[in-house]
Amino acid sequence: MAMPDAILVINAGSSSVKFSAFAEQGAGGGDLAVICRGQVEGLGDALGHDGALDRILDQVTAARGGDRALGAVGHRVTHGGQDHVAPARVDEALLAQLEALVPLAPLHLPHNLAPIRAVLARDPGLPQVACFDTAMHRSLPCLERMFALPKELEDAGVRRYGFHGLSYEYIASMLPRIDQRAARGRTVVLHLGNGASMCALDAGRSVATTMTFSTLDGLPMGTRSGALDPGVILYLMNARGMDARALETLLYTRSGLLGVSEVSSDMRVLLQSPEPRAALAVDLFVHRIGRELGSLAAALGGLDAVVFTGGIGEHAAPVRERVCRQAAWLGIEVDVEANAAHGPRISAASSRTAAWVIPTNEELMIARHTRALLAAG
Repeated sequence: MAMPDAILVINAGSSSVKFSAFAEQGAGGGDLAVICRGQVEGLGDALGHDGALDRILDQVTAARGGDRALGAVGHRVTHGGQDHVAPARVDEALLAQLEALVPLAPLHLPHNLAPIRAVLARDPGLPQVACFDTAMHRSLPCLERMFALPKELEDAGVRRYGFHGLSYEYIASMLPRIDQRAARGRTVVLHLGNGASMCALDAGRSVATTMTFSTLDGLPMGTRSGALDPGVILYLMNARGMDARALETLLYTRSGLLGVSEVSSDMRVLLQSPEPRAALAVDLFVHRIGRELGSLAAALGGLDAVVFTGGIGEHAAPVRERVCRQAAWLGIEVDVEANAAHGPRISAASSRTAAWVIPTNEELMIARHTRALLAAG
């Protein structure tokens, strides 16, 4: 019997492409099972997205015993702008619309769109689906979307969008299986990784988030600054003579945990480092999480649960413990042993507010969206 067609999921960055391939479990159209996953490095070393695609297809073929049959390709697309609030089938019109959004995410969108073009050139008939990291936040209330700027700028797209939406959507889909009270109630999800943000979910709907117009906002991250007084930008331009490119480099690649610590952008390294500035970077990270958690709890009008996810959220027990202890005023009592074992529940039985560790799976979310969109015609 022939294997069912695979759904290939591609998450492309500036120097590497992550991929996963999924197939249906059994003949009943159940959930999707991963059949292979990996990462192709060295895009900037003449390999390019075409070469990366060759390697990915070879690995999918090998994993399927020589069968390369693909039913579709799903792509993570960082930004959907104001109009793309749901997964969309890729065609030339959609690609043109997304190309026009590149100024909103210049460091991400070009890399997201390159493999779409590569697949289109190779096999124009193969269905492709774009899944937007901003789409989950379409439910943000009007006041949460607005900056206090002139209307013409808002009309031009200068507003809060929110990111990591595919991760938050996956966590929201898992909550009913894990904690019905959290699924129905007020939950803050902490997606903590090299990129980090937090999201307030009210019955599974995004109502506030820390990463807003760009992926620079909110928490300090591996190499990104997080929230910054706009006056700092004016100062750097006027007093330091920095132009847009210099500012982009500073804020995206030289700041955050790396900039503060002068040691590393990797939380694992910082937690083990004896350097005082490494400890300072961790302190700042935890402090800003605490500030944002209070703000998101206020947006929700209370708090029933918190969920840690992402690389740091899933694996850095010391960070989770400190965040929970700092949030004792919100009713969180951490269970130290459960936290050291990485949960899934890391709050004490007596805790008024539950705390969980739930591994995220953005790739599975993309595969589900791709299958659903194709099934709908």
